[in-house]
Amino acid sequence: MMNNNMLLLIPILLPIICGLAAGLFGKLRVRARYKGMAIVAMLAVEAIASILCLRIGMSLVVGSINEAIRIVFRVDALSRMFGALVVFVWFLTGIYACEYLKKDKHFDSFFAFYLMTEGMIMALAEAGNMITFYMFFEMMTMLSFPMVMHDRTHEAIRAGLKYMFYSVAGALMSLFAIFMLTPYGYLGDFKAGGILDIEALTGHEQVLLISALMMIVGLGTKAGMFPMHAWLPTAHPEAPAPASAVLSGVITKTGVIGIIRGVYYCIGSRLLAGTWVQHTWLVLSLITVLMGSMLAYREPVLKKRLAYSTVSQVSYMMFGLAIMNSVAFTGAVSHIVFHSLIKTTLFLVAGAVIHQTGHTRVEELRAIGKEMPVTMCSYTIVSLGLIGIPPLSGFVSKWYLASGALMSGTSPYSWLGPVILLISALLTAGYLLPVTVRGFFPGVNYGVGTPNRAEPDVIMYVPMIVMSVMTLILGIYPGLITTTIQNIAAGIF
Repeated sequence: MMNNNMLLLIPILLPIICGLAAGLFGKLRVRARYKGMAIVAMLAVEAIASILCLRIGMSLVVGSINEAIRIVFRVDALSRMFGALVVFVWFLTGIYACEYLKKDKHFDSFFAFYLMTEGMIMALAEAGNMITFYMFFEMMTMLSFPMVMHDRTHEAIRAGLKYMFYSVAGALMSLFAIFMLTPYGYLGDFKAGGILDIEALTGHEQVLLISALMMIVGLGTKAGMFPMHAWLPTAHPEAPAPASAVLSGVITKTGVIGIIRGVYYCIGSRLLAGTWVQHTWLVLSLITVLMGSMLAYREPVLKKRLAYSTVSQVSYMMFGLAIMNSVAFTGAVSHIVFHSLIKTTLFLVAGAVIHQTGHTRVEELRAIGKEMPVTMCSYTIVSLGLIGIPPLSGFVSKWYLASGALMSGTSPYSWLGPVILLISALLTAGYLLPVTVRGFFPGVNYGVGTPNRAEPDVIMYVPMIVMSVMTLILGIYPGLITTTIQNIAAGIF
């Protein structure tokens, strides 16, 4: 009988096996219709299996080089939450991609890398220590890189290489932190509150602080935090819409999860609170929030506008983590979930518009709501959520973030942070809502007769509807998510 601990490998190995099988479709000359059905079946099976296996609260040691370097998988509350988010978004986006890419000559290779990337993300979600997380974090980068350059154009290849160079640079920074902190117990198994040997650190405090900042900036590269953010607005416009959706919705969050593990489960926030590292982290996150919103506001290309928006919104999470109290932590981690659903939907909408109309620029979308009413209703709902309008989910996470900052007493960030978040929300309304207004109300003199219907196939717009509805449900019943996060925070602070 299989050891129950071995079941932890299923969420990792099953997507990899499915990805390898998808890569063989071209060799077997399977018809496009059957390819799509097979992909959906694979996604459904691995999603159900992964959710069931994530319920297991056990650990598994796969191998070790020595006593300090071990490959460990373990499932805790954070693993379950992030893992469930990954399979949910991957499943819905995969369904959309089957229709979006059905005539694409690189259909097979896209899904091969798409599914194997999911396996790597599930591995880092289950990682039990920092060396395991780092190993699969790097493998995720290598497998997601081909999705960015999927179209094989000169621009797509350049975007893919930029994504790779930035990712490798960030990973090397975090690897530096691992090397420097290894003598103080940094490679031990994750534990809420930290695992470092305080006595061994005595007299080496600056080593800790420099290493901590390198880790934050390094992993923050994947999250798009200034000054390592430039890959995002380059990669998203060139990648196909399903790749952009998971890049923004999930892959950027792996950097945030890595920082949570590094700061709260290895170093311990008490060792960084009040130091120049915390202040630097707060400054970088607020710069990114404001800069990303301003650049999105003035960007005319829709997908690039959404990419700059991601730069801004992911740093909401960074700001909440840098505040270092339980309320802001709850806001940061809940925003991981809420932003993932919202931004995935926005990129799927952008892809549907491009797929159906060929329009890529915002000024071309006048009357688009009359041509694609279902798609643009989804866009409007999640846009309001991203702005932070109640009763949608984005309001909940931003409320926790602002409340946590105000009660922190970390001057001047306790008041400056909420002010910048409010300015960013206004800018978010300024770059998202005009698409809705001009889309549904183009003006009395615009066009003649009945507009052409350009709504995509139901396979493409059902995932958008589902995530839009989830954005509303989680705003009305936020306890479905926040209760779990508050329990996680209670073990940390």
